[in-house]
Amino acid sequence: MIDGLSPGLILIAFAFPIPFLRGNWRHAYMLALPVLGGWQLWSLGHGVYGQVEIFGYALTLVRIDKLSVVFGAIFLLIAFINVIYGMHERDRLQDTASVIYAGAGISAVFVGDLITLFIFWELTAITSVFLIWARRTERAYRAGMRYLIVQVGSGVILLAGVILHVRATGSIAFDNLGVVSPATGLIFIAFGIKCAFPLLHNWLQDAYPEATVTGTVVLSAFTTKLAVYALARGYAGTEVLIYIGAVMTVFPTFYAIIENDLRRVLAYSLNNQLGFMVVGIGVGTEMALNGTAAHAFAHVLYKSLLFMSMGAVLFRTGTAKGTDLGGLYKSMPLTMIFCVVGAASISAFPLFSGFVSKSLILTGTADQGRWAVWLVLLFASAGVLHYTGIKVPYFAFFAQDSGIRCKEAPLNMLIAMGITAFLCIAIGVYPAPLYALLPYEVNLEPYTATHVITQLQLLLFSALAFAVLIRTGLYPPEMKSTNLDSDWLYRKVMPAAVGRFMEVGGATRDRVLARAQNQFERFIATIYRHHGPQGALARTWPTGSTVLWVAVLLAATLIIFYL
Repeated sequence: MIDGLSPGLILIAFAFPIPFLRGNWRHAYMLALPVLGGWQLWSLGHGVYGQVEIFGYALTLVRIDKLSVVFGAIFLLIAFINVIYGMHERDRLQDTASVIYAGAGISAVFVGDLITLFIFWELTAITSVFLIWARRTERAYRAGMRYLIVQVGSGVILLAGVILHVRATGSIAFDNLGVVSPATGLIFIAFGIKCAFPLLHNWLQDAYPEATVTGTVVLSAFTTKLAVYALARGYAGTEVLIYIGAVMTVFPTFYAIIENDLRRVLAYSLNNQLGFMVVGIGVGTEMALNGTAAHAFAHVLYKSLLFMSMGAVLFRTGTAKGTDLGGLYKSMPLTMIFCVVGAASISAFPLFSGFVSKSLILTGTADQGRWAVWLVLLFASAGVLHYTGIKVPYFAFFAQDSGIRCKEAPLNMLIAMGITAFLCIAIGVYPAPLYALLPYEVNLEPYTATHVITQLQLLLFSALAFAVLIRTGLYPPEMKSTNLDSDWLYRKVMPAAVGRFMEVGGATRDRVLARAQNQFERFIATIYRHHGPQGALARTWPTGSTVLWVAVLLAATLIIFYL
């Protein structure tokens, strides 16, 4: 044990030799890092460690309690499994980025102050984009640029909120904040962007399917769950989250049902599952927060398993389009079995992990008399069975026979999927170890006759509806098409508008630009008068103003460069 060292910093600090190691030595080294991180977490125990003072601010690098342990433990576990899954690849850049990205996510979970949170928040953005660019296609490059702008933008908003919060309260503690001021409102929005709130979600479906086979699996585990943790830590009991979460559970249904790219279908279902967690945070009771933590833990596993199975299909066939697949159970039977386990887990079938975690959220919502929201969650549960529990395995492995005959997934992929599938079943069959990790004592028995029968009725009638729609031809057919989501506004409309503006006649454009330049100079002069050195070269700008404007200029530079 190294006193005061965050488990995540072990992955970050020792990731730099990775590019210089070869073959199996590199993968063995990468496997050792999350193991060492887990040992460090186990050795430290609950408490506050690694407090340092910088520029008059007391930073808390490590705060270990029951909430952070749940997220830290699953992050370390999935980091280990992801290394196994990616052993077939020989991409040193991707390997290095994935380890640092995981380390940043783990470190962020254990911080105790907002400044350190911001540092790791931005590090997750910078490192994760390389998992998209590692695919080395034009689409991946463009998706990665958009992803980076959104993620860095989230960090800029977070920084602005932190600066305003510190000025107003003098505190940098990362505890329950609540939406009680413009500062905490900005922090809330920053968390919401990373959590893919409705209308702020498009970066997820845009970027994740464009990443590499391994990169998509890694991305699915950390970014959004870090945001869920941040919301649970800072905004538990914030009522608006109940309604935001309810919308999150429902709206992906209408996109996912008609989506052809099965990895993008899984990205939409990720939004759905995040919605359940956000509802639990909004309800804010011990039962609901336990449900959020448990569902985040289970979700990391079964969502990774689903992305792993579709990644294996993409790796062997070169496509993840529903129109191009079918009949793969003949060539990839083990991958099919693992996909079905993931599908059963996300659909909350009894004896699978999603059942024992989602039960806590539904019970916590019902206990507070939120019956309308409870009904929405039931509808969303039926919907996710349709477009993930049935659609993904059906169109990939069954449906029409595409004639594709390929090899089974590589051994390392099968091992990773096997471990994850085992955990999905083990948690569903015996949830006590997971319940013991949760922040509060669990007073719920998920396997009551009423609960099991009710859930089975919901799932079986939903499956029956799918079968009827398929047999009657009413189910939307798989088509080679592109869904238009609200990201169309910044992917197509905004660049077109900027391009049109640049085509305006020279005189008109020059007048517009001159007027804009004049306004900008006046704005800068105003800022200079209020925050500048006031004519004395020996004076300095306030640290908060300097950092804020550097962040704003960085974001503006990225946007201008991209456009």
